[in-house]
Amino acid sequence: MIMFVLIGVLVLAVAGCVCVVWASRGGPRWVRGAAAVTLAAGEGVRDVQRRSRKQNGNGNTNNGNDG
Repeated sequence: MIMFVLIGVLVLAVAGCVCVVWASRGGPRWVRGAAAVTLAAGEGVRDVQRRSRKQNGNGNTNNGNDG
């Protein structure tokens, strides 16, 4: 069951990326709407990650690997 949920999330993510690329090339109105939703969701996830880093005290993004 969880495999179907993960596959569904993956399909939605890929479809959102396709809509963003298509909208940047001047796609139809519904594609631009789907792209806007995808970009807004990405910004929301990014904000949540920033807030959780601030709360945990991990403000830097260095993971200890100097290369």
